[in-house]
Amino acid sequence: MSIAILAASVPWKLVHADDARDSSNPYGILAFLDWDHDWNNHFSGGAKLDKSVALIQQAGAGWVRIAFEWSDIEPEKGRFAFQKYDHILDVLDKHGIKTLGILCYNPAWRKAEWNAAPIPDDFIAYSTTTVAHFKGRVKYWEFWNEPDSKFYWDPQDDMTAYSALLKRLNSAVKAVDPSAQIVMGGMTESGPFAIRRVYQKAGKDSFDVVNIHPFVNPLKPNAVGTLKGIYTSLMRVMTEFGDQNKPIWFTELGCPGVKNPSPQNGWWEGISPNEDQQAKWVTTVYTNTLQWPGVQRVFWAFLRDTHDFFHSGVDDFGLVTEDFVKKPSYKAYQELKK
Repeated sequence: MSIAILAASVPWKLVHADDARDSSNPYGILAFLDWDHDWNNHFSGGAKLDKSVALIQQAGAGWVRIAFEWSDIEPEKGRFAFQKYDHILDVLDKHGIKTLGILCYNPAWRKAEWNAAPIPDDFIAYSTTTVAHFKGRVKYWEFWNEPDSKFYWDPQDDMTAYSALLKRLNSAVKAVDPSAQIVMGGMTESGPFAIRRVYQKAGKDSFDVVNIHPFVNPLKPNAVGTLKGIYTSLMRVMTEFGDQNKPIWFTELGCPGVKNPSPQNGWWEGISPNEDQQAKWVTTVYTNTLQWPGVQRVFWAFLRDTHDFFHSGVDDFGLVTEDFVKKPSYKAYQELKK
């Protein structure tokens, strides 16, 4: 089904045509375009950035999800540097790709773990300075990644600290860019349950977009039913708080695609799908989820494989290999727009 048909048939998918930062294209990709550090072996550095963005455009995606990492933007407290992200956005703008920016992770100068709950005043300063700088280029800002997971937000406290900071962030961001949209951090481990806590503790007016990462094993029986069940539970929570008309984004959804599945290259759901099974899941995910009321954007994780970074099948989530060889899933993604 074409994007035009989707937008015409589902009114909430429409956006203001005069906002150059927005698009009605519902197809997104998580591409790690900010990964140009020693710790990730400069995964997207140099010419790899241009090659990645060209592939995103050729795939037909309209959106990319990028971490605007605090350590990059504020390398020393009070000193801000935007050149890296200005360049990334220059490349994206040239290819007509819109950006979902993630505000996340502690800077080295804080002397705390990267995933520790941030100090609110410092985080607000970094966030508002970043939003103000990019206000003409980025409309949507996601607050943190998977804050219901101890791996990304520590300590876990039943969403209390996250919710309190979300309320402050929403007000502070809207003060510097009233048109900015705050996207709730994608929930993963506890999904709708964590989102319910955010509604209870922060209120529905503290964010503009509901966000969840509904990973499902496509090899299990009734995988689509499981995915639909997560969505249904989410809608039940939103309806409980009178917020059922708010847009829903899936900012991560995917699975591995490996050449030869084995226990050694499995993922957290067990044995990894092979490349053809991954391609089939791409088609299944998008043809189903974009028909569900409220679902506005779906971001596939990932664009490229991340060789031996996660040390599991997660390294094979890509639509292309780390060396940019297109997998069957890339063609399946391209076919979605036909």
